[in-house]
Amino acid sequence: MESCHIHFMEGSLLLQEIFLNGAQTIQEIQQLVKSYAATHPNEPWLLGRGWNYPVFAPSGMPDKKYLDEIVPDRPVYLDGFDGHTYWANSKALELAHINKDTPNPPGGTFLRDPKTGEPTGAIKEDPADAIIRRAIPEPSHAQKLKTLQAGIELANQLGITRVHGLSEIDALRDDLHNIDLIQELQREGKLTLRFYIAHRLNPPEVGKQELEQIVQERDRYHDDWIAAGAVKFFMDGVIETHTAAMLAPYTDDPSLSGDLLWDPERYKQLVAELDKNRIQIFTHAIGDRAIRTALDGYEYAAQVNGTTDRRHRIEHIEDVSAADIPRFGKLGVIASMQPLHAYPDNDTLKSWAPNIGPERAQRGWAWHSIQAAGGVLAFGSDWPVVTLSPWAGIQNAVTRETTEGEPKGGWIPSERITLADAIRGYTLNAAFAGHREKTEGSLEPGKLADLIVISQDIFKVDPREIGKSKVLLTVVGGRVVYKSAAF
Repeated sequence: MESCHIHFMEGSLLLQEIFLNGAQTIQEIQQLVKSYAATHPNEPWLLGRGWNYPVFAPSGMPDKKYLDEIVPDRPVYLDGFDGHTYWANSKALELAHINKDTPNPPGGTFLRDPKTGEPTGAIKEDPADAIIRRAIPEPSHAQKLKTLQAGIELANQLGITRVHGLSEIDALRDDLHNIDLIQELQREGKLTLRFYIAHRLNPPEVGKQELEQIVQERDRYHDDWIAAGAVKFFMDGVIETHTAAMLAPYTDDPSLSGDLLWDPERYKQLVAELDKNRIQIFTHAIGDRAIRTALDGYEYAAQVNGTTDRRHRIEHIEDVSAADIPRFGKLGVIASMQPLHAYPDNDTLKSWAPNIGPERAQRGWAWHSIQAAGGVLAFGSDWPVVTLSPWAGIQNAVTRETTEGEPKGGWIPSERITLADAIRGYTLNAAFAGHREKTEGSLEPGKLADLIVISQDIFKVDPREIGKSKVLLTVVGGRVVYKSAAF
């Protein structure tokens, strides 16, 4: 199994931080933070992730006062579940020197009290997050190595043999920045997970020196275990906070339509230059305008360079316009999507869908439509946004129902796909999305001996039981890297 969209170091760090997924109320979050603070008295910063927008209805935005009530003397900093919105207490803002006079960085926002101008503790998007991160002390080399190993062990237990790492603006959480740790494990014979890592490009510009660095990374890291040679653009934000770039205004707030983080013309030129240098491109694009901009860029590069089979990717594709669905197949663009993002919970049905209205919501995570029009689906989890486990993702791709079976028949059932297609998204298509289908992605003579044994025949169980699958054995490169006690 491969996971095509992972923030691996970030997810590994979360294994040792405050885990808020599933908390339904402010009080539940407060209790989790308070308990963690009590059991970790020597940690200088209390970090965590997983709160979601419906908890803070109707605004959807948290406030520092809820954290100040329980931990006033230590900095607390909590990522939202999707990694696009953040929550700081007053101490964290103070240590990061964020106050009413601090300007918003391009592409990021410190939300403010309309009366006083003071920051509320809610922070939108990476450029603003990066300002806070600079105040957080970095762990030691030994701590980071231990963190990475914990993440790899979890991947082994879940049957994942390769991850496609998407880099972060924060160096500590950036997979490429920590590639030396991965190499250290490889040299010691302790590496049991394969990595394909993308270099993050930040707007508004990319200089000649950085472009040369990307080519050097590709040429330096290219074996079966550690590979680079891809780049990632962020084209927009997320629909829940109205930062995803839409072709038409948001339904719940017609004054907003989201902004592109890159100038479209400069993006096209950069894509063409990277494409000419045989660099694979991943573009985060969630809103229909951002998706169209990415497709336009890829189409332009193919025209001016005469290139084929680059397999450039769009990451997420939460709400594509009907006119752009056939372009994935036509242009050979990989639809890199995360099935569990379409899980029909309160965030999806009560925040995501109302923001864009029923007509656009019907094209939410259009797996079947993209595939039927000739597009290739490659799946991942976006861990730590959702679980690293591929099994829950496979189940949701097939059912589009909650684990309780709601809504019956599935949310937008026409976009469900078959079990075989869902598995292919995590195996052969995932390998294809990384230009490795000749050596990975299926059990065939001559391919790498990466395989797993699971606890049940998922073609025979009720589809709602697929997510309960357990891995009994994981083999990577012919070596047993995980064996369950039940095997």
